[in-house]
Amino acid sequence: MQELMLTAAHWGSMLESKAPAAATLAVVAPYDGAQIATVDTAGPKQAEDALAAAYALYRHRAGWLRLHQRVAILERLAVLMTEHQDVLALEAAREGGKPLVDSRVEITRAIDGVRLCIEHIRGHAGDVIPMGTTAAAAGRVAFTQKEPIGVVVAVSAFNHPLNLIVHQVLAGIAAGCPVIVKPASTTPLSCLRLVALLLEAGLPRGWCQVAVCGRAVAEQLVTDHRVAFFSFIGSGDVGWSLRSKLAAGTRCALEHGGVAPVIIGPNADEELSVNAVLKGGFYHAGQVCVSVQRVYVPRAKAHGWAQALAERAKRLKIGDPTDASTEVGPLIQHSETKRIHEWVTAAIDAGAERLCGGDPLSPSTYPATVLLDPPLDADVSRKEIFGPVVCVYGYDDIEQAFAQANALPFSFQAAIFTRDLDAALRGFKQLDASAVMVNDHTAFRVDGMPFAGLRESGLGVGGIPHTIDDMQIDKMMVIKSSIL
Repeated sequence: MQELMLTAAHWGSMLESKAPAAATLAVVAPYDGAQIATVDTAGPKQAEDALAAAYALYRHRAGWLRLHQRVAILERLAVLMTEHQDVLALEAAREGGKPLVDSRVEITRAIDGVRLCIEHIRGHAGDVIPMGTTAAAAGRVAFTQKEPIGVVVAVSAFNHPLNLIVHQVLAGIAAGCPVIVKPASTTPLSCLRLVALLLEAGLPRGWCQVAVCGRAVAEQLVTDHRVAFFSFIGSGDVGWSLRSKLAAGTRCALEHGGVAPVIIGPNADEELSVNAVLKGGFYHAGQVCVSVQRVYVPRAKAHGWAQALAERAKRLKIGDPTDASTEVGPLIQHSETKRIHEWVTAAIDAGAERLCGGDPLSPSTYPATVLLDPPLDADVSRKEIFGPVVCVYGYDDIEQAFAQANALPFSFQAAIFTRDLDAALRGFKQLDASAVMVNDHTAFRVDGMPFAGLRESGLGVGGIPHTIDDMQIDKMMVIKSSIL
């Protein structure tokens, strides 16, 4: 398997269909444009066949994967992933651009995510429902058990090409659902490799299918009436549009981006806060949905704090993501480098002070950039930049900082740095966010915790246990007996 992963030049279809591939897609390394592989893509006929196969598996209840079977498959998968983790990390870095040092962490998390799936389904049972509390309910006993919700269609993103598949696909398999996954077209290889390992671990064919496809075929998959659950990670424009087209009864979870705010309190530890924002703002070149983007600092300290961040940012090594010493890799596409530079240039022209960065290093790489006091109506201040840019704003009163942090229609994770317990609690209460980090950056995450975009940032709660629960129903049995 390891040799296959390193040398495979072409990936065929992983769909339950005999229809020919619609086309082939060249997968290229974002850093230097080198072609890594080609992949067969799915057309409308293959999508229809995949849906029919998945739905047939769900409707055949006698053939459902039993709990012990799912546990055994996932246990074998964790072993296989551990055996191949170096290759998985290298190839994820190559196709996605995340530096190897961080891709290794992603693979470690992904393996732990498989174990989280196992732990959750082994220990999570149904409930006993109180009966006999009224005369009408006398003589009855009731309980619930977990059942798979049905066919899951998952549409995934490029920025964590393996771990997101664990969250969306393996959660579905753990729940007992047939899954069809559309990986990002820029990073399909990690998904294909993981599903290949899943099949090697014993998952019967058809239970997990991979559709590398364009927007029209993806919409065909997502909006079909046979789909019970739609899992989406990606841009808000696409996610909300697809949600509006779902068939009646299809449930969904959407994970979009934020424009994550950080409040630096008057008595915050500067060294701690600067180093945390350095990581949280420039990790994976800022291509993370909860990447630090807006930092609010007391006005008298703002320039010094921002300068300290800029001095560290200048020393970050930017380059080839497969080089173990690289700290910041490329943007996923050249068009993103161009867009980010346009936003930064417009902010500088409108009065922002550039403390570092601000000029592309190559068509694929952009330097870690720190801007001080960009206008609040600039794109860098009001939209998710999804790039290696951190904006620092001076504030006169912390209530002003909270108001500015909450002023956008996005709400995901936020942070506050302070030595004051009351100030930390105040930040927790005041900030619009699903999670508030105290003395840590906004991009902190472990895979079992709830992870939820609010307002325009998403719908539902992610995190492996929460996703498994979403992909199951609590089916109740009520037994009436004169003996009770």
